[in-house]
Amino acid sequence: MTAAVFIAGTDTGIGKTHAACTLLHALRAAGYSACGMKPVASGCFETPEGLRNDDALALQAASSTMPPYALINPIALRDPLSPHLAAAHAGVEIALAPLRAAFDQLSGTHQKVVVEGVGGWLVPLAPGLLAADIAKQWRLPVILVVGLRLGCLSHALLTARTIEADGCRLLGWIGNGIDPAMDALDENLATLRELLPAPCLGVLPHGLASVRAASRLVAAVTAMD
Repeated sequence: MTAAVFIAGTDTGIGKTHAACTLLHALRAAGYSACGMKPVASGCFETPEGLRNDDALALQAASSTMPPYALINPIALRDPLSPHLAAAHAGVEIALAPLRAAFDQLSGTHQKVVVEGVGGWLVPLAPGLLAADIAKQWRLPVILVVGLRLGCLSHALLTARTIEADGCRLLGWIGNGIDPAMDALDENLATLRELLPAPCLGVLPHGLASVRAASRLVAAVTAMD
C-alpha cells in the first residue's frame, strides 16, 4: 500500500526540500521504496535534457530509484516567480490532471511518495487553482515545515489554521534552522510546540539533517499504513 505525504511550508525558501530529502533518506534506511516529487517548480535552468530545478533534482537523487525527471517535476518553469506568473510567461497552463498522472505512476512503483509543494500553502498556480489544491484534491496528509526566523510564529499559526480549514490532516510540523543566529530560538520553539495544533516531529539544524527528526518523520508517515 502506497502512502504519500505533502510537504508544505510557511513560505518559500524555508527548507521544504531539506525536510523532504531528510524524510526520503530515512524512509530508505527503514527499508521502504520511496521517491520524491515536486509537481510544479519555477526558477528552473536550461540543460541539454530540458529545464531542470535544483529542488526536484535533489528529490530525484534522494529517491530509492532514479525516476524520470518528467515524473518528479512535470511542470518545470524558467522564471523564478510565483508559478502562475512563471507559467503565464512561458505560455503554459498548469492543471492537476497531468500532475496526478505523474503521481499515480510514481505511486505504482514506490511504497512511499513525498510530494513537495511550491512556495507557501496558498501560492496560486493558475486561475482558480492554488498549491494547496494538490494536497486537498489528492487527499494527502500534510507535514508543515516552519522556517525558524523572526516572524515564524505568525506564519506557522496562520498556515496551520488554513491547512486545517481546508480539510487537510496536519500530521505534524518540523522546524528548520534557516537563521543560525535567530534570537530566542528555544523560546520560539517552545511557543510553536504550545500553539500549533499538531506535534513537533523534530528540528533540523541549519544545513544539516537530524537523525532524531528523520526517525519521527518516518514514524508519522508509516503510521498511515
